[in-house]
Amino acid sequence: MTLNIIVGIKWVPNTTAVNIDQKTGTLIRTGTPSIINPPDLNALELALQLKDRYGGTVTALTMGPPMAKIGLEHAIGIGCDKGVLISDQMFAGADTLATSYTLSKAIQKIEGYNLVIVGQETVDSSTAHIGAQIASWLDLPFIYYVTEVNYSNGNLLVKRLLENSYEEYDVQLPALISTSMHSNSPRKVKLMSKLRTKTEGTIDTWNNAVLGLNALCIGLKGSPTFVAKTQFMAEVARKKEVFKEKDSSKAAEWLVNKLNEDNLLSN
Repeated sequence: MTLNIIVGIKWVPNTTAVNIDQKTGTLIRTGTPSIINPPDLNALELALQLKDRYGGTVTALTMGPPMAKIGLEHAIGIGCDKGVLISDQMFAGADTLATSYTLSKAIQKIEGYNLVIVGQETVDSSTAHIGAQIASWLDLPFIYYVTEVNYSNGNLLVKRLLENSYEEYDVQLPALISTSMHSNSPRKVKLMSKLRTKTEGTIDTWNNAVLGLNALCIGLKGSPTFVAKTQFMAEVARKKEVFKEKDSSKAAEWLVNKLNEDNLLSN
């Protein structure tokens, strides 16, 4: 049995200053630069290491807006065979339950897989729910905090990190595992590999017309979690003062006096 691996990745805002839609409580992604969720790079690296040692295939899977295709191009650039983008306005606003349900249905559509790998958590929410929830939907054994994997005769020997020790498990495939953060060093993109996304059509995009999911089970409608209230920082009016003196000692004296006026240098 060869390893046919699916790796779940997420396209996340590359900033801690995210904007929240006050009506829906969901992230506003427009205008915010994004990256692959860093812990998911550890999942990708583990999958590629297993492919290098035992053969097989690696498919990167993500759910998000059309721009998330950039993350799949990166995944193929470091060695994945293909990518699948789950993208539809009907999927927008999904909590972890609706997201995991949608992803599980997409995974079922990818024929021949026997291992699913996800990152420990996402930096935009840090819930760490998705791995366990997908495993539940698919009725798969699930191991968390994985740092090392070996494969033999259809089974995985998995090492899992605890606070002060390790545990080892013998896991029968198919299975789902979640990698521990910083458990490896993700490899770099190779230009020739990334060019495959432009020349070979290695990325598929599936909307809900392809998946055929009940509209009440996906996106915002299928999400029992809701944001009741958000706290927003009050905007503080600031005045700008410019000191045009070129003498640095006089400029320093002016600055100190200004700070003293606002009691910013007092003990």
